[in-house]
Amino acid sequence: MPIPEDVTGDEIDKDVRQELQSLPKTLAEDVAKNLVMVARLIDEDPEGAYGYSKVALRLASRVAAVREAAGFAAYANQKYAEALAEFRAARRMTGNVDLWPLMADCERGLGRPEKALDMAGAAEVHKLDKAGQVEMRLVAAGARRDMGQLDAAIVTLQSPELASNAVQPWTARLRYAYADALLAAGRQGEAREWFAKAVEADKDGSTDASDRLAELDGVEFVDALDENEGKNEDATGEEQQTEGGSDEGHVE
Repeated sequence: MPIPEDVTGDEIDKDVRQELQSLPKTLAEDVAKNLVMVARLIDEDPEGAYGYSKVALRLASRVAAVREAAGFAAYANQKYAEALAEFRAARRMTGNVDLWPLMADCERGLGRPEKALDMAGAAEVHKLDKAGQVEMRLVAAGARRDMGQLDAAIVTLQSPELASNAVQPWTARLRYAYADALLAAGRQGEAREWFAKAVEADKDGSTDASDRLAELDGVEFVDALDENEGKNEDATGEEQQTEGGSDEGHVE
């Protein structure tokens, strides 16, 4: 796959660059460039990112960072079995537990929420940092919802992190998930309150909490382009009526 000229491979993280030092220099550069493309495209063009991840995987399948990138690309394309296999491979290579919540979410994607819940109760969760533990809580709550256990999902999300007024990188998503679970359980008033709290924490627009809040408040957004088209159609109709004359008072 073509690599844009502005991509040098130097953009990758220092830790990944260090991993690639086990490869011949030219090969390491090629792998690095493909990993940069995965990171660059994964949000806007996940299919393209997946393509570059497959190239990197073909070149250096024994590098943990490559297996991890391939897992993320597969996950972004909802290829959950493939993502799970890559995440497992990366974990075997490094012994790192950081991917544990994503592995559990892959189990959900494969229709195995019970397995995701088992993973949520495993010893590996205690080795996660705070962000990872919050992510695991979100996955566990999602698994509960998959199983139709709405009340249990709500309880799962109730935590010191949810109650805290401090805004962390995970705060908006946690509050959003809690609001969504409350709404699914028919607790609309509480859901509105938590969607509003999610909006307060969501400075970079990572959720659609503001839209959900507007829906609950009965606010309807009109696309400006559609509105202008409607005005143009009205104006055209009036013009045609003026040119043709009005039927009112017309005598044969």
